[in-house]
Amino acid sequence: MSSGGASAEEATPSKRVSSRPSPTEHIIVKAAPDTASGHQPGGGLIHPQQSVKSVSTVGQDFISKQAPSATAYQLASMLPGANVATSDPFGFSPQTNLTVRGLNNDSIGYVLEGMPLNDVAYYSGYPSQFADAENYQEIALTQGSADLDSPVLNAAGGLMNLSFRDPGLKPGGYTSISYGSYDTNREFIRLDTGELAHTGLRGFVSYSHGASDNWRGPGRDTRQHVDFKLLKEWGSGNRASLLGSWNSTITSYYPQVTQADFKAYGISGPNNLAKHYDLGNANFGTDYYRLWRAPERTLYLGAPVRLKLADHLTLNVTPYAQGAYGNVPGGSQLAQTGLWSGTQALPDTLNLPSAQDGYATVRADYTQRSYRSGFNASLDWKTGWNDFVFGYWYDYVDDTEKQPFTAVSESGYAANIWGARDSSLIHLSNGNALLGGSNHTIAQTNALYIGDHISLLHDRLLIDAGFKEVMFTRNGTNNVPGPQYRANTNSAEPLPRLGVRYRIDQNHQIFFNATTNFRAPDETALYDVYDPSTGEVSTNANTRVKNEYSISEELGYRYAGRFLIGSLTLFNYNFTNRQIQTLISQNGAIVESTLNAGGQTSRGVDVEIGTRPWHHWSPYFSGEYLHATIDNDLASGGDLLPTRGKIAVRSPSLQASAGLSYDDGHFFGVASVRYTGHQFATFMNDERISDHTTGDLAFGYRFADAVHLQRPTLRMNFINITNEHYLSGIADPTFNAHDTTGRYGTTISGSSPDYYIGGGFAAMFTASTGF
Repeated sequence: MSSGGASAEEATPSKRVSSRPSPTEHIIVKAAPDTASGHQPGGGLIHPQQSVKSVSTVGQDFISKQAPSATAYQLASMLPGANVATSDPFGFSPQTNLTVRGLNNDSIGYVLEGMPLNDVAYYSGYPSQFADAENYQEIALTQGSADLDSPVLNAAGGLMNLSFRDPGLKPGGYTSISYGSYDTNREFIRLDTGELAHTGLRGFVSYSHGASDNWRGPGRDTRQHVDFKLLKEWGSGNRASLLGSWNSTITSYYPQVTQADFKAYGISGPNNLAKHYDLGNANFGTDYYRLWRAPERTLYLGAPVRLKLADHLTLNVTPYAQGAYGNVPGGSQLAQTGLWSGTQALPDTLNLPSAQDGYATVRADYTQRSYRSGFNASLDWKTGWNDFVFGYWYDYVDDTEKQPFTAVSESGYAANIWGARDSSLIHLSNGNALLGGSNHTIAQTNALYIGDHISLLHDRLLIDAGFKEVMFTRNGTNNVPGPQYRANTNSAEPLPRLGVRYRIDQNHQIFFNATTNFRAPDETALYDVYDPSTGEVSTNANTRVKNEYSISEELGYRYAGRFLIGSLTLFNYNFTNRQIQTLISQNGAIVESTLNAGGQTSRGVDVEIGTRPWHHWSPYFSGEYLHATIDNDLASGGDLLPTRGKIAVRSPSLQASAGLSYDDGHFFGVASVRYTGHQFATFMNDERISDHTTGDLAFGYRFADAVHLQRPTLRMNFINITNEHYLSGIADPTFNAHDTTGRYGTTISGSSPDYYIGGGFAAMFTASTGF
């Protein structure tokens, strides 16, 4: 694909953006023959690395052949250690998950050209918000840890580093239109300015619109998205840019299911929401799909700047600002009398439509409004064989979460799905909105880091040493009546690291690194939650929950030859206070929370192999063996569950991916297959999901330039080509699925985990062209 009135190679130079240079990595790679379509090793799924740690990448060659609606999770699903659970085939649904080496998506840092993207309260990543696939230059997944200067504090599971393409050197653009299964349509256009009035500035802006019916059950998802980037480069190594993403979605809900329900009903019947509002059904209309539609708007803005202050001194600064608002509602039942606000009894009697036997069906809203700003700054000083870095990261978050309720009419209508208009909410006689919960949290992060990159023996030996001190505070208030008002926590964690890479010769190298990481529990752990029907505490707060801390090591070998590229990495993790993300029902809404899983040890091996194109063919293979065990018994109900030595949840012992690409410049195609072994869903290992294998296929044709059209392209994408119906991941792990006798002899009741159902077969046709 071409852009900006130039060839593909010229218009989108391959640049892997980092917040600072490092002698351990090739940060900027000038346009070269293997960056063109069909010329990247492994079809765009591998390229030679020089880092002291494990890194895998997805390049434009692979990205440009996938369905244009694909998210960063889906694009990275072929990489070693990456296990993606989806709820729909095209990536519209936010009900998706990524684990890396058994570590959940909230244990992974997400960074777009130097600015963090993780949710401010739950650390999760929502890849459909990040960017449109057409604008990614590269997606890099560092499986073991984040970089020293990365602005993240939860990245025991690694770092996903996203890079935008650079704006075209000449004016032009790119557009595409897609149509597929489930009445899916998507339109995309990107405009490149070229150089603006001899200022050296150049930019691009893109807009996309997409919509898709739910592949199972009723509902339709819609998404609008804008990406932009303004760039100026001058002198020797100076670079400044302003970039951002705006996203607006309304998504339907795919119910998570128990294993028993999936065996009984599969992808139909009670495992879906209801298409019509029916107060007479077993759920009293609370399963009506319109009550579960979730709207969300986000805005990310960043301005990475690199200034060469002197021959050996460089300043890197990335200021950023973000805002988000969303509502994750659900259908629920609310008593009309005997109401409570927190622990305070209310004299009100509500007169609500759809009331039966003293209870009314309502929409239980869960709104989150967050603002975030900060900056990450560092000085690089290179002298002799040393390259020192001194840096400071500051992050400020203002997060407000409320749980109001909205009345439902007898026809099933509930006003204002955003839950933001006060007039649409259920009010009490004193004029206040009835709230199941309300909290406000200010979080601040101060992190100081220092490092040294030592290059010896003519760059054959690299030593990477660093230290980071992270100070994290949360100051919150619980704004409903009850015993708790303030909720404050403070953390200070020292995070040392050491990495070594030795290049044996032109083709062979070995590396070793040891890093430390930590993360605080989800914000929900800070606050008591009260049942508005009884005034009882339904979830107890714990501001003394200990932070997760981990020590990880990697030992690896890389080969980069004339034809073959590959790596083999052994890894080991040791966790204390392991935080496991789960989903809980909170006054009718489904929200994220965490469980403390005690100690954990994870060991395994990653492998990936790819070839440079041979007669236009490029195969790729990746695989992982993982052995992750729980180190201690877990407290439950005043007893101890006998979990010591059990396999950790969401940790398949075997994973493998294989892909085969063909691209002669006109005809192209990609066939890929992924295998994921069985995964335990409980800490007692008394319930698990089976292994599954899925395959995707893409093929197309690029035409020669015609008039003002540059490389017009037609392509077809087929997802889950065997229409496999399977449980793709674990939504909310539990301690034990069946009643279990504890260490002290008591019976600990079981609770069934819930699971994501993977997206079914889908096909999409796309026509695109540069201009």
